[in-house]
Amino acid sequence: MRSEVPRTCIGCGCIRDKRSMLRIVKTSSGEILPDETGRLNGRGAYICFSEECLENAIKKHGFERTLKMSVPPESIKLISDHIKSALA
Repeated sequence: MRSEVPRTCIGCGCIRDKRSMLRIVKTSSGEILPDETGRLNGRGAYICFSEECLENAIKKHGFERTLKMSVPPESIKLISDHIKSALA
């Protein structure tokens, strides 16, 4: 059995199992999407299922630093909606 590699949240910096976090992926076409499966091709970033972590990631430019590009407001809204639905 393979052990999980821990990931770091781009919002709070906590290190957790990747299955307890949301993966955000930058696709080869430059689109930023939440990756529910954790298997989409592209550069990934992980964030806790927390609105506070999302706010911190935006404020500290965690998305830009990790994904190496500016994240459009539509993508932030999509990620925010995904986190809110997971918390409901």
